[in-house]
Amino acid sequence: MVYNGAMAGTKRVRRSVTLPKPVAKQVESMAKRRRLSDNRVLVELIELGIEAQKQREKEFFELAERFRGTDDPKEVKRLGDELGRFVFGE
Repeated sequence: MVYNGAMAGTKRVRRSVTLPKPVAKQVESMAKRRRLSDNRVLVELIELGIEAQKQREKEFFELAERFRGTDDPKEVKRLGDELGRFVFGE
């Protein structure tokens, strides 16, 4: 979901954030390339991050549900390993 002005009627809240210098440079570069303000780029990146997090949570719960619903020992092991990687990484 990319910010496209659809939220124009929504109330805005001002926030102040401190970015690491390399991140700030990336944001500035993206904004310049796309001819947008730094703020607009930050809003888009935050919205994309929120959507990605929601999708990840959804995938986790679907995987957990499959894990709880199976009786096959091989499938239990496979799904358990997959859940472990999901939670703790490789």
